[in-house]
Amino acid sequence: MTAMDRTESDIEVLLRTLKPSIVFFDFTYWMPRLARGLGIKSIYYCVVSSVTIGYIMSPARRLSGNKLTKASLMQPPPGFPDFPIKLKAHEAEVYIGRRIMKFGSDVMFCDRIYMGMSQCDAIGFRTCREIEGPFADYVGNQFDKPVLFSGPVIPEPDTSALEEKWYKWLGEFKASSVIYCAFGSECTLEKDQFEELLLGLELTGMPFMAALKPPAGYESIELALPQGFQERICGRGIVHGGWVQQQLILEHPSVGCFITHCGSGSLSEALINKCQLVLLPHVGDHVFQARMMSMHLKVGVEVEKGEEDGLFTKETVYKAVRTLMEEEGEFSREVKTNRAKLREFLSSKTLESSYIDSFNEQIQALLG
Repeated sequence: MTAMDRTESDIEVLLRTLKPSIVFFDFTYWMPRLARGLGIKSIYYCVVSSVTIGYIMSPARRLSGNKLTKASLMQPPPGFPDFPIKLKAHEAEVYIGRRIMKFGSDVMFCDRIYMGMSQCDAIGFRTCREIEGPFADYVGNQFDKPVLFSGPVIPEPDTSALEEKWYKWLGEFKASSVIYCAFGSECTLEKDQFEELLLGLELTGMPFMAALKPPAGYESIELALPQGFQERICGRGIVHGGWVQQQLILEHPSVGCFITHCGSGSLSEALINKCQLVLLPHVGDHVFQARMMSMHLKVGVEVEKGEEDGLFTKETVYKAVRTLMEEEGEFSREVKTNRAKLREFLSSKTLESSYIDSFNEQIQALLG
């Protein structure tokens, strides 16, 4: 971010030359001041979820300054929407450290966001009111800014063909019976958690496909597998260490459950398909995405972790999967019903265009 901050004078020259009516920004906290001096409106366009911003960055938190404690961060800020969304002890400890991290020009991460949102003319979120409405409204009220929704990002249909070996393997199983597990391109598990995840998948007794990076300290998936694991799951389980066509796999009729790290891209791909969601977040915004999906929208089940150490076990992985794949109780039915309703809503052909039209209208209103 230091390099980005050093472009301020260059950006000023560009703005003076181009004379735009409005400028979008995120971590360049100095942009609203610069734009205002040139008579230009500014919108903080946030790709982080509004539930994260509201919970962590709310001005209500500023009353404690940077002395915010782990205990206080385990509770939502005053006025936060009335949903049971909280941080666990191990999560709060991580966020306490991140609030005071400095990025470029010796400015703390939390101050970058706070100054940007405090001084801009409006705040934009890459989502829709139906998913994040209460949290986005809270952010707007806290910062006393209008909130604009540009709508959710719906993946375009993948017109390519699924790789033949995966197509054949998935085709061997009945509809909605396969568990697919993937944690994105950046998440690397520790060896013990890698083993617990795989043993949890084995414990389900269901066919599964896991696309994972080797755990920390290992060069390959094969070297990190639990002893005797390959022999025990032969014919019904695959652990793959390379890239896969995730969107096409999620679309396959055999896939009935997706264990996800809750990255925004993976969630977007999952929500428009029929698979049930088991949520296993690891860092940052993913934690709040999981809480929003499980506690606000109630469209998935989060894997339980230890309060202090943040570790999951093979039993908690199995329990979360079983809840959605085997049980037929009231809770399971509610989650599946909500999941189907959200999929239907997101599948509307006019959803994205209607939000973009509304977004443009709000920008015009902002400009007067």
